[in-house]
Amino acid sequence: MSPFPWPAFAASLPWTALAVLAVLALTFGVAVRQGRHSVMDVVWGPGFVAVAVVSWFLSAGSGDDTRRALLLLLTAVWGLRLGGHIGWRARDGHEDPRYKALLDPAPGSRNAFALRRVYLPQGVVMFFVSLTLQVGMFATGPVGWVAGLGVLLWVTGFVFETVGDWQLARFKKDPSRRGTVLDTGLWRYTRHPNYFGDAAIWTGLFLIAADSWPGILTVLSPALMVWTLAGKTGKPLTEKAMSGRPGYREYVEATSGFIPWPPKRR
Repeated sequence: MSPFPWPAFAASLPWTALAVLAVLALTFGVAVRQGRHSVMDVVWGPGFVAVAVVSWFLSAGSGDDTRRALLLLLTAVWGLRLGGHIGWRARDGHEDPRYKALLDPAPGSRNAFALRRVYLPQGVVMFFVSLTLQVGMFATGPVGWVAGLGVLLWVTGFVFETVGDWQLARFKKDPSRRGTVLDTGLWRYTRHPNYFGDAAIWTGLFLIAADSWPGILTVLSPALMVWTLAGKTGKPLTEKAMSGRPGYREYVEATSGFIPWPPKRR
């Protein structure tokens, strides 16, 4: 096994950072034109795809080809599906209430405030989390059982995220269920199958990278993603918005908050 190509990896970092900046700049331009900054959510997944593509090209001849292909394929499938789903959900063209609450009381220019409070932080997070992909692309060791475990975890997460989103979309289309709580399907076992799925996907990608040195050093990248989903902006904000619905308190008492688990008897 060849040693990790540190010079080639270091030379790739400015280009992947430029890819993140290009995604943010394009998104900001579209957002200003449309008058809504929630378009950032649409490009969140595809932004990682852009980084993965750049890393894939730059790691050619350096990293293990099987691992490179796995990371590119799995990231592309996740990121493009997520972007398409969020884009379809936001096709009415209205600003997301979360962004409206954040930006409406903004001092001075709303767009400048959004640049500081939305685009810059999310760009930093995108680059940091994607280090798992970037390091994994240059890793030279052959794919082993740890990477296989990562693929299984990715598949599990993708099923939870995709099916959870589909079940929620179908639930919302039924006018008779408006104002009620979805507690069937995957939502019977976790209050956030989509967020859990996202966390499992990124943990799986990390295991694929960690199968070869120095991928394990990027453990803080998926950890940041999981913490964001479970403890910062994902689960907490969603539950705060849902807390006033009839039956939600009982749903919380009976259903696992994040990790899927059989519900308690009500």
